[in-house]
Amino acid sequence: MSGTASKTLFHPFETEALAAPAGTRAIFLGAAPGFRPPSDFGSHLDAVQGFRPDFLALKREGANVRPEAEGRDYDLALILLDRHRGQNEAWLREALGRTRPGATIAVAGTKQDGVDSFRKRVSGEVTIDRLSKHHGVVFWFSRPADADLEGSDLMRDPDPTLVEGRFHTAPGMFSHDRIDPASRLLAENLPLTIAGRVADFGAGWGYLSSEVLARDGGITGLDLFEVDFASLEAAKRNLAEAGASLPKGFFWRDLLQEKVERNYDFIVMNPPFHQGRAAEPGIGQGMIRAASAALKPGGRLFLVANRGLPYEAALASGFAASGETCRDDRFKVLWAKR
Repeated sequence: MSGTASKTLFHPFETEALAAPAGTRAIFLGAAPGFRPPSDFGSHLDAVQGFRPDFLALKREGANVRPEAEGRDYDLALILLDRHRGQNEAWLREALGRTRPGATIAVAGTKQDGVDSFRKRVSGEVTIDRLSKHHGVVFWFSRPADADLEGSDLMRDPDPTLVEGRFHTAPGMFSHDRIDPASRLLAENLPLTIAGRVADFGAGWGYLSSEVLARDGGITGLDLFEVDFASLEAAKRNLAEAGASLPKGFFWRDLLQEKVERNYDFIVMNPPFHQGRAAEPGIGQGMIRAASAALKPGGRLFLVANRGLPYEAALASGFAASGETCRDDRFKVLWAKR
């Protein structure tokens, strides 16, 4: 759907409802692979994408892309909405903070992204123009002066999210407002002591890694691998004091296409099973293969999955032994030994 919304986002420039920004600087928040500006779109475009697979795809396409926003006084900001309202609001604050007064800010999304409600909220603060195209909506407005933004609801940061009084998170991260029940089930069924070099595949904001450190029985190092840049940055903060004397590594990686360079004695993971609405068991199966390749002989893997996901065959083919530790009405905890 993001490809369609990207077309919608550039539609005002194609129809000359917005002038082509020749010789200007633009920032594109939430940039999706495959976006195509009009041929006369002369602005230097800095794309921002923190989801590693999309970041790598944009790099392959030749985009000037970074995982988080940088720079000030942009002449144009483009925002491609997603389904996380809090993330969309954060991107809008980012756009307002990084553009000059009078800059154009254009926002596009689909009905599934909540574009209509987002547009209504913004139009309560500024005057907007809008168009509909490619099953989406794009609206735009001129960035107000700094004095007019002071106290504006558009710039108001939400209250910080602190899960269980100790984990700092933010909207857009997986399970940003609570500990995921699948991860909790896995944590409750990890070995009482864990030793050797350990990795957390798909570490998110660091909950499972914190549980691993609480079972330190001779851990020599802990590495976290995560595709979402913001989540990995949160994990660094959340684990700053846990196992303070242990070496920790934080790797922004896509385990389905980027090789793990180290070998481990123990790997824990709660693999994602979808990127859209439909289940994609291939993601978890690919992460199981990555874990098999990264474990030392005799190394162990513990993972949690929805009960219906077909991971047993991947475990059987990639490990010397595997089985099920437990299950509840929604999830199962599986183990494997290299």
